[in-house]
Amino acid sequence: MSDVDAAVILDTARTRTSDSGYAGAVLPEEALALLTALPGARLVDVRTRAELDWVGRPAIPAGQYLPIEWVIWPGNQPNGAFLGQLAASAGDGPLFFLCRSGVRSKAAAKAATAAGHAECYDILEGFEGDKDAAGHRKTIGGWCKRGLPWIGA
Repeated sequence: MSDVDAAVILDTARTRTSDSGYAGAVLPEEALALLTALPGARLVDVRTRAELDWVGRPAIPAGQYLPIEWVIWPGNQPNGAFLGQLAASAGDGPLFFLCRSGVRSKAAAKAATAAGHAECYDILEGFEGDKDAAGHRKTIGGWCKRGLPWIGA
């Protein structure tokens, strides 16, 4: 991917949100392309340790993959150390936030932006996507459904 392509994706990402609380939103394949193209880019996976253990995670190089829980499992209590953990490992490149379906990642992108991280993007659809009519995930959208590299549980 060329720098021009990255710029186009980022410009599009900025138009996908009317919320000024973070930089924008990318589709899963755009996030993967940007992680490859942009120096210092990191994927921040805000799912719980249980989700990572039971469901899987994106196959991203260790230096670019930051698993930092937004809420702690069990109990789903907010992770009071989230911003400190992020600051300790994020660097100064763009941050792409991922959760199961896109709700926690948006909240985390907003919090990181408010804490001073300049380029925070939500990954739309999340890792597993929304539920289908039968209540199943990984059938409508998300990192897995789009065929992006991931490591199973």
